[in-house]
Amino acid sequence: MEQKEYNVFEATMVKELSCKAIDSCNINPELYGKYQVKRGLRDFDGRGVLVGLTEIGEVHSYIIDEGEKIPVPGRLTYRGIDIVDIVDGFISEKRYGFEETTYLLLFGHLPNAQELENFCAVLDLYQKLPDDFVRGVILKSPGKDVMNMLARSILNLYSYDDNPDDNSIENVLKQCMKLIAWMPSLAVYGYQAYSHIHGNQSLFLHSPKPHLSTAENILHMLRPDSKYTQLEAALLDISLVLHAEHGGGNNSTFVTHVITSTGSDTYSVMAAAIGALKGPKHGGANIKTYYMFEDIKQNVKDWKDDEEIQHYLTKIVNKDAFDRSGLIYGIGHAVYSISDPREVILKEYAGQLAKEKDLEDEFNLYRKVEQYSPAIVCGRNHMYKVISANVDFYSGFVYRMLGLPLELFTPIFAISRMSGWSAHRIEEIVSGSKIIRPAYKSVAPRRDYIPLAQR
Repeated sequence: MEQKEYNVFEATMVKELSCKAIDSCNINPELYGKYQVKRGLRDFDGRGVLVGLTEIGEVHSYIIDEGEKIPVPGRLTYRGIDIVDIVDGFISEKRYGFEETTYLLLFGHLPNAQELENFCAVLDLYQKLPDDFVRGVILKSPGKDVMNMLARSILNLYSYDDNPDDNSIENVLKQCMKLIAWMPSLAVYGYQAYSHIHGNQSLFLHSPKPHLSTAENILHMLRPDSKYTQLEAALLDISLVLHAEHGGGNNSTFVTHVITSTGSDTYSVMAAAIGALKGPKHGGANIKTYYMFEDIKQNVKDWKDDEEIQHYLTKIVNKDAFDRSGLIYGIGHAVYSISDPREVILKEYAGQLAKEKDLEDEFNLYRKVEQYSPAIVCGRNHMYKVISANVDFYSGFVYRMLGLPLELFTPIFAISRMSGWSAHRIEEIVSGSKIIRPAYKSVAPRRDYIPLAQR
């Protein structure tokens, strides 16, 4: 078969088989209600189905009053401490907070000065990737997606571990701490390789520096001149803290629990979590928000005209503009309703950086879209619940002000969330005892086998 003929045959068969696959997988939506199946592991009122217990993080968005669900301003706690207090604490002392937050998530309490110093010293020792890893793994076969490169790199690190399948807490903690320390290099070097090979850009490979914070090292390794302002590093550090943990029920953390429960190794677990986070419904959501705002900026001529902004947002919701999905990205959340505490914090500091970068007009456009979107979305979809902006609404704007390339938006999230995933993996090993295996009910009718000649 000639190549051209083969290509036509392949395209025809794949299209035909795809239609058959769709037909075979189309479950009647009414059956979910009949069998009381919680689609997406969520109750019909939006509450998550309780599938586990954790002491690591809590997402709080409502109270129950006389059996009725009452929305309240969102609250996020790490090990019982409000995220607002954590951020206010290290900001007031003019310190970076991600390392302190990582310690809190892993060990359950805030470190004293000596504990924090010792912990950071261990992370510094672990910063350097194994010999020849950058050249032999990252640069040898650069991919076109940095998240996929991250997952591949993490799986490859299994081969550089002398004891990769030892799931004792001591060994798993060591593996997790190494991954936390390695993640900035894996992500930035992965991007640099992609940019060089696929974008024909100059290749810069700055080694991480001990005694710099994680946020500082990311900017140092990413920028050709390694320069950054204190406010830039502080805002990236805050973003890392806000994304480090979000309860055990978020998709990638639940994946961490599920795969850990099988007894699998740390590298397989974290690579799977990366795959979950990559999805546009999870960690990739800030990229969609970024693209949406690029579209809004092009089509709204006067950013100070409230009526023009509202008119274009209505077009988006009516599927007449942007990607015609009917979604205003960054608005609404599966758990939060009145407010997402991460968004509230990030918006405050995003405003400060926008002033430094002379981007206040664009920041005000974001604020107006945030102000008008909930009512437009609820009105169009006849929703009665309260919705608000989520953390993805401003994170893309912040990353762009920091000069981060689009390809690193979700990997930055992964750098941060490795801390939370690590804490949950250890918690599952210590407290979990059974493989996580939820039930699925088959609704397929019984049929007889038919011999090939009679089909």
